[in-house]
Amino acid sequence: MQNSLFDLQNRYASLSSAGDPLERLNAVIDGEMFRPLLERIDIKERKNASGRKATCRILMFKLLILQRLHNLSDERLQYPVGDRLSFMRFLGLELGSVDVLPVVKLAALGNVNVSSLRA
Repeated sequence: MQNSLFDLQNRYASLSSAGDPLERLNAVIDGEMFRPLLERIDIKERKNASGRKATCRILMFKLLILQRLHNLSDERLQYPVGDRLSFMRFLGLELGSVDVLPVVKLAALGNVNVSSLRA
């Protein structure tokens, strides 16, 4: 079976017409408004520029949302992110970019002391 040029757009349109809750969540909540708060969380200070670049904090935040909404462990989160178009669209990932997504351990983010972030 050969995919058409607009196959992906048609599948996204089908998800939208079915009432994709993650699309509505993205429309209601702008993840960028959390960036200043998330930038204040220092997960691990880098000593030099070598190694893998830090994962976008907005992406990590959205992964944490998916994890909590769908009751997924860190290990179980990777597969649906690569498998479900609704997850990819919510995270802002392209179809081919999921394989470069690092294995993410979000447990450390869940233990962040939020009271220390208050201004």
